[in-house]
Amino acid sequence: MVPDLRDGLRSLGTALATPAASHEPLLGHASSRLVQRLPYVLAFAFTVVLLPSTVQLLTNDYKMPGGLAGALGVAQTAPLLLAVTRPLPAWWIVFTADLVGALTLLAADGTAGRPWPWPPTVIVGYLVLCLALALRESRRTLLAVWLATVTASITLGFVAPERSEGTNVLLIVLSGAVLLLGATLRERAEAQRRLAEQETISEAERAQRTLLEERARIARELHDVVAHHMSVITVQADSAPYRIAEMSPEAREEFGSIAATARESLTEMRRLLGVLRSEHSRGERDPQPGLERLEQLVEATVRAGVPTELSVSLPGDEGEDGTTVGGPGPAPAVTLSAYRIVQEALANVVRHAPGARTRISVTAPEDQLSVLVVNGPSPEPEAAPLETAGTGHGLVGMRERVRLVGGSLEVGPLPDGGFRVAARLPLNPPVTALEEPQETAGNGTDGADGTDGENPGNAGNEKAADAGEAKGGGLYTKDRQDTTDRQDTKSRQDTKGSATG
Repeated sequence: MVPDLRDGLRSLGTALATPAASHEPLLGHASSRLVQRLPYVLAFAFTVVLLPSTVQLLTNDYKMPGGLAGALGVAQTAPLLLAVTRPLPAWWIVFTADLVGALTLLAADGTAGRPWPWPPTVIVGYLVLCLALALRESRRTLLAVWLATVTASITLGFVAPERSEGTNVLLIVLSGAVLLLGATLRERAEAQRRLAEQETISEAERAQRTLLEERARIARELHDVVAHHMSVITVQADSAPYRIAEMSPEAREEFGSIAATARESLTEMRRLLGVLRSEHSRGERDPQPGLERLEQLVEATVRAGVPTELSVSLPGDEGEDGTTVGGPGPAPAVTLSAYRIVQEALANVVRHAPGARTRISVTAPEDQLSVLVVNGPSPEPEAAPLETAGTGHGLVGMRERVRLVGGSLEVGPLPDGGFRVAARLPLNPPVTALEEPQETAGNGTDGADGTDGENPGNAGNEKAADAGEAKGGGLYTKDRQDTTDRQDTKSRQDTKGSATG
């Protein structure tokens, strides 16, 4: 029993010597600035009122010397300003000053018949301090403060019972009530804050769950609809030479190209499904297409009947004299974005302006990668647009890719009826432009659904390159029909990814 009591007293003593770690002003969490300043205003007001009142009361009523009365008045009231941020150290100062004042009043000439041991001003200041303590300190600390108040009041009452006017009992009751009320208000506010935080967390969890469910639904739709149709196309194209008698070599090559494009689309579709199915998936680590595959892309476009010129000049390439030009090449995220922009541009030319002469220029001026794709008007009337309507998702996808790496994009029609797309991408994007989102975007928004669209009337292609900067690379001339179907198939696959991305 005795050891338990000793441990309890030691614990209370430790609580009195250990103030709260936070030194934030009282009501500092309030949303209103007026409420945040309220503790300072009240502390200043009580100090201004109580300091002269205490000094006057001690000198005029209790006949205490002026210097001593002034010192006690300052010690008993000025710490209220400190109580706004550090109430427990302020309590130590005030409590000690109140004890000293009570003992000093025993020797004063005017104590008889007046409140003792606690004058009225002392009670008011002490209650204000108790409220500040209750709004900041723990229950154990508040209990220790109240027990210290009870002990001091009762002890002083026994020291001079003939002079006690009952203010010791009054302070015990009022201080206990204020401490209890303040602690209740603080705990209620903390409970409301925790409830609001929990509601915020629950709302975020619900939003995340909704997002995951939507991703799973999109993945199911992609698998059940798009992947199924692409598989059918692959099988039909592969089996066509065996099902159709006396097929010409050109037709066999055409079906083989369709099958290869469909298989490539299925591969990217599976990669996209893996990203959608897993919350923490970072995508497959297969190499993403870059500028090194532009020639292959151009060749396919030429086979679709679109005469295309390509010019590429990048840092790290060999110049005409065999020396290396410039510094390090662009980051993989940048080359992927550039490839997808050119891919979408050429797909739009094939679909909306078949046969239109197209120029592509990829350069790196001033630490930026410049991608320019320009097509002229479609020949009339030989090549009517293969598509006349679109959703505009292709242009949206381009802008998203450019924004991810911190670049800029300009698109628009040309006076002669062609179309121009100009993208400027930083060779080394900022740290926030991670390559993983680019990989995902590459899987999901390739080729653009939107290709078709924002400007179907202007020879259809939403891409651009500055005609002045586009310099001749090789002009490819191959079978047109081969790549038309291939680009259509690829564009549809890319469009599905764009819609889900």
